[in-house]
Amino acid sequence: MASSRGGSGSITGSNTAKSMVTDQISQAILSTSNLLHLMQTSSPSQTQLVKLPKNLLSKTPTIKNTGQLLEHMPRVISSLDVHMENAMQSAPHLQTVIQLLSNMESSQLSSLSQVHRPREKINLLNWSKEIIHFFPYQKSEFVSD
Repeated sequence: MASSRGGSGSITGSNTAKSMVTDQISQAILSTSNLLHLMQTSSPSQTQLVKLPKNLLSKTPTIKNTGQLLEHMPRVISSLDVHMENAMQSAPHLQTVIQLLSNMESSQLSSLSQVHRPREKINLLNWSKEIIHFFPYQKSEFVSD
């Protein structure tokens, strides 16, 4: 909630403005819905009501539903605000997890490269033995007196 943010005036003002706008829209929709309902039930207005476009009458339930949804909006916004604040507080922990995963990855890569190094040394040793086997030489052949 906004009050748990440490007295941030602009956030509280923003929430108040949102709440006022939501209330005004909700009130306008409810007033329109009530007016249509009164017109439907009063007999002198029935003839006037028939002249209204048919699709306006078909939208009456939608207008009522919109009004109900708008009544719930402040609670929804407040709930989202709490979830966002919790997520922001969890960000440092997420950074720690990312660092741990990075360390694990580099450790695994390091151990894999160490596993390959002894093989490379053994292969190099075997290769040098094969060369010596194929090209035997005597020290006296290469040393000139």
